[in-house]
Amino acid sequence: MNVNAKVLKRFVIYMAILTFVMFTVWGFVRSFMDRPAGDYETEVCDIRLKDKKYGEALESANEALNKTPNHRGAMMCKSLVFISEKKYIEADKVLSDLIIFLEKNLENDDKTGIGTLAAAYANRGIIKDRNKKYEEALKDYVKALGIDHEAVAGPGLGTIILNYKFKASSVKERALYLNEQLQLPADERVLSIKELDEGQVMHKPGKL
Repeated sequence: MNVNAKVLKRFVIYMAILTFVMFTVWGFVRSFMDRPAGDYETEVCDIRLKDKKYGEALESANEALNKTPNHRGAMMCKSLVFISEKKYIEADKVLSDLIIFLEKNLENDDKTGIGTLAAAYANRGIIKDRNKKYEEALKDYVKALGIDHEAVAGPGLGTIILNYKFKASSVKERALYLNEQLQLPADERVLSIKELDEGQVMHKPGKL
């Protein structure tokens, strides 16, 4: 009788452990299966971008967009690939499309989406800045700060850092500086400082 009790107790413990493991595995499988189409490819794009494998990153972004057109994470990653390759016209087009899409579809309580919209404006502003379109850059910086100043405050855990060789000004600092310089006579303005310009960072929320 005692032997049967021990066997039964052991059986109950094993079943409890097995049940816990099965629920854990099922929860993991469900979370993976329930992910929006294109999320996985967007993560791959992000990884390839960090590894500077731009061709592979672009392929992954396009795969994500084939599964979910206007996938905001894929569009952001794609724009960052173009910026990394100094393909500013292409990057500007993707960011402008992303801004239009988000402004039409963004929910008020979508914090990640709001951060993405701010980052899109900030990154487009940096592109314009690099192309010496300073007035337009300032407008985008101000727009980004008005949408979500924390999302574009500076390098953080969710920031893709490109060409980060020097201490760079934040979007706010750059906007204030440009505004100040644009108030001066044209021949007194100093709108481009090479060391700081090369250190500008692109912004991307940690989760898209």
